[in-house]
Amino acid sequence: MYAKSTLLTLVSIIILGLLIPQRSEIPVRGATLHDWHENTFWHEPWGSSGVHKGIDIFGKIGTGVIAATDGIVIYEGVVKKGGKVVVILGPKWRVHYYAHLQSYSVKQGQWVRRGELLGRLGDSGNAQGKPAHVHYSILSLLPLPWLATTETQGWKKMFYLNPGLILTSE
Repeated sequence: MYAKSTLLTLVSIIILGLLIPQRSEIPVRGATLHDWHENTFWHEPWGSSGVHKGIDIFGKIGTGVIAATDGIVIYEGVVKKGGKVVVILGPKWRVHYYAHLQSYSVKQGQWVRRGELLGRLGDSGNAQGKPAHVHYSILSLLPLPWLATTETQGWKKMFYLNPGLILTSE
């Protein structure tokens, strides 16, 4: 009986997360659809990662980077390639990754609303010396197998969603 109720609880939590509506906006203050190139998602070759699993949104260094959607901050800190990063778990069990920040202004466990300031545009990590930008990726925790392709690392497309398509469709 315990296993059945645990499974029911888990399924209910997953369904609840999928039902939360996702409204998105471009995560750089003042940016438009022209501030990134639509064909950079899954562009190759892309350094040691092979393919580019997000989009780079450019702007002036220090420009505000904002939450593209509501969610909870699950990480803020420094990683080798991404430099200063913020990671948010949002609706539909999607993880929103913001990298190459100059600084961040949120803490792990903090709830953020769409449009709320996360940090400042920069060139940290492997973007040093390049124009200021945020690398923005969306990772689905639940696989979407119909999105997989035969491209290089194409099976990973069932997890990595094209942020450009999501931002332009809303």
